[in-house]
Amino acid sequence: MPQTDPDIRAVLYGLPPADLASVPEAAAQVSPLIPGSARLEDVSEASLDSALLLAPPGTVERRYALALAIRALRPGGRLVALAPKDKGGTRLAKELRGFGCAVTDEPRRHHRICTATRPDMPAGTEAAIEAGAPRHIDNLALCTQPGIFSWDRLDPGSALLLRHLPALAGRGADFGCGLGILAREVLKSGKVVALALIDIDRRATEMARRNVGDTRASLHWADLRGPEPALSGLDFVVSNPPFHDGGAEDQALGQAFIARAAAALRPGGTLHLVANAHLPYEAPLRAAFRTVTPMVTEGGYKLFEARK
Repeated sequence: MPQTDPDIRAVLYGLPPADLASVPEAAAQVSPLIPGSARLEDVSEASLDSALLLAPPGTVERRYALALAIRALRPGGRLVALAPKDKGGTRLAKELRGFGCAVTDEPRRHHRICTATRPDMPAGTEAAIEAGAPRHIDNLALCTQPGIFSWDRLDPGSALLLRHLPALAGRGADFGCGLGILAREVLKSGKVVALALIDIDRRATEMARRNVGDTRASLHWADLRGPEPALSGLDFVVSNPPFHDGGAEDQALGQAFIARAAAALRPGGTLHLVANAHLPYEAPLRAAFRTVTPMVTEGGYKLFEARK
């Protein structure tokens, strides 16, 4: 199995609270939610001295990350895994023992912090890696992976936007592209000349690359709250923006998407945005766009067309 950097001896998955765990020296970040990080999947087996993981909340995704870290550690290597108690923390010790690790479990500040030693012969890691790996699922007819937003079903907000999306033209972007479901619909229009697909989740961009397969599409693993990718003069943006960050509702995410869309569009360009009905996006939309038209409210979601 290839390794991105032969000098990597420690990895960090996510951003654990600094007062709960010490980051190993020179640790390489491997979270799929931090653009530019290395891939934990690519780290060579039995090559690491230590690993620190802020474990994901989803069971399949969490066991996948733990199993990858255990596989990458040398026998006797040290693994520290932590999570909030209500987001998988209470299961961590049992899961690590199930992989054959010797574990100590410490509660602190609503987290469980587990310190484990990689055994000579871990148990069950390959099954956990297989369960969390990319796959094709028939109900979506798409490639997907546990941990991606709405990874095994069509999100109702995206479904609403799909039903009301007009045929688009010119250059555009899909903000928070996910598996590429919206992008596939947009690219059915022969008048679309280019479409940038952008997501903060590396796994989403990898799956979208498989699912879209159109030369007009470009994929970008990026946080839209930052400056990349550089976008300007677009004719349209489509978006079903996230409103959770680390499991907590964060309306600033959608507001950042709205501001970024306004900055990227040409005068007269349009934003097609769907959001949960309770989210107060009307004010930031009206502040950033010349006209804002509520298109439909249905099933707990609302759809807007905003013109710059």
